[in-house]
Amino acid sequence: MEFPIEVVPTKPFEGQKPGTSGLRKKVSEVAQPNYIHNFVQAIFNALPAGELQGSTIVVGGDGRFFNNEAIQVIIKIAAANGVGKLLIGKDGIFSTPAVSACVRKRKAYGAIILTASHNPGGPTNDFGIKYNTSNGGPAPESVTNAIYDHTRKISEYKIAKMADVDISKLGTTELKGFAVEIIDSLEDYVELMKSIFDFSSLRKLLARPGFRCLFDSMHGVTGPYVQRIFVNELGAAPDCCLHTTPLPDFGQGHPDPNLTYAHHLVEKVLTPDSPYDLGAAFDGDGDRNMILGKNFFVTPSDSVAIIAARAQASIPFFSKGVAAVSRSMPTSQALDRVAKKMNLPFYEVPTGWKFFGNLMDHYEKQGDAGFICGEESFGTGSAHIREKDGIWAVLAWLSILSHANPDPTKPIVSVGDIVREHWNTYGRDFYCRYDYEECDAIAGDKLMQHLRNSVAGWAGATVQTSSGALKIVQADDFEYKDPVDHSESSKQGVRIKFENGSRIVFRLSGTGSVGATIRVYIERYEIEPSKHGHSTASALEPLIKVALELSKLQEFTGRDRPTVIT
Repeated sequence: MEFPIEVVPTKPFEGQKPGTSGLRKKVSEVAQPNYIHNFVQAIFNALPAGELQGSTIVVGGDGRFFNNEAIQVIIKIAAANGVGKLLIGKDGIFSTPAVSACVRKRKAYGAIILTASHNPGGPTNDFGIKYNTSNGGPAPESVTNAIYDHTRKISEYKIAKMADVDISKLGTTELKGFAVEIIDSLEDYVELMKSIFDFSSLRKLLARPGFRCLFDSMHGVTGPYVQRIFVNELGAAPDCCLHTTPLPDFGQGHPDPNLTYAHHLVEKVLTPDSPYDLGAAFDGDGDRNMILGKNFFVTPSDSVAIIAARAQASIPFFSKGVAAVSRSMPTSQALDRVAKKMNLPFYEVPTGWKFFGNLMDHYEKQGDAGFICGEESFGTGSAHIREKDGIWAVLAWLSILSHANPDPTKPIVSVGDIVREHWNTYGRDFYCRYDYEECDAIAGDKLMQHLRNSVAGWAGATVQTSSGALKIVQADDFEYKDPVDHSESSKQGVRIKFENGSRIVFRLSGTGSVGATIRVYIERYEIEPSKHGHSTASALEPLIKVALELSKLQEFTGRDRPTVIT
């Protein structure tokens, strides 16, 4: 079966610049005629033509509004540009971690993922699209910059004149020189998880009398994965799963797994009389996670540190040890302390999972895939794929709990017990993040410029707080030079570090679709065990006041309180 190719004249759209992980815009903007067409053509224009011809590309998304319409556009533009085959998740559903696993297993050339991650969906909300490379990870800045350059000068796109492909049925549609295969998007991912974790020991833990879990997919893409892995494979009770049907508007919810938006889970697990030993929530595309114990919240920064500290003993994939660890710059320094005690190579990178990719590839080429990394924004993962991975993180915590509880006749060692033991060994990093969402973009830029202009004068200064004087020992705008390819990234966030190890960080988020999201990160280190039980709010109150005074945030934005506190 052949198809004619049409060359369609077009004009550039302003602002098609990929952010931290792809292009994210309101559906009303994306649904304009030619908008998606332009961006998809720009992706193909940015790739070497000789490599693109006859290549295999994975396609799927989190099921949000406009997902399947965009897939049909991708099919037709891919066919017209010489792509050999598309592997598409059935019904267009494909979690971001599973896409990465599929690319790596099937040696695909790359992937186009349709997601705005943790942003809300629906006709009036957000849509997203991003390109991943052959290692399964987000495209590096050299590629995303090239894509953006092409969006600014595009004058035409090529599209195959063909009928829509039925993506609701497994099977292959063959055309001349081009094929579309609809696949089970769970298969490769489930197989990979079974190769990493000891499913037999996890089944025993979940079968233990009185041990209960609760998982909230928030009507995002993880619902089918959660049911397949935790219920079908591990034998958990079906009622352990909440909101497992992917919906275009996420059930009119906000699929961001934090204490504010995952309130259905929080209300059931974060109570003294909760029957649940482990709770977890996942975001829209399945790469983020929140971990809860009975009446106990595990910060993402603590989560990655604890996984790294216990991985070798708890997870078969790491039986030979952890090779190296890494965190994003705003993430707390809890992981640094694990690296120092375990004598592990440690890397601090900018926010954005793509920055971990080169490091993972480097260690993998040396024959060591035991790389663990994480971000404070509820992202945790390892070198098994090149994306953060929410379900992987939950399986890691189940493995830690299984290892800590070998005798089912003894009282359960809880999530809270494990975290407190970690604090006793390494100290506690009190930590929180203030998000000021949808601020005026110009105001956000002025705030950051004020901070950049001020840092040189802050180093060495002393500030007064209600708990005493604090000396600033470092103040800068974080810059990163990749140790593998030596690429450089500047203006990655303003850091203020104090003599006692406390930190304040300011940055603009690259994941919003409207205005600017200003994020303020506050961290205080406490080594004294008798003080580990203090509330995060009380421990950080003096630093929060310093952060707001130094930044003049209210003056620049008019905001007197954050949208979300994590």
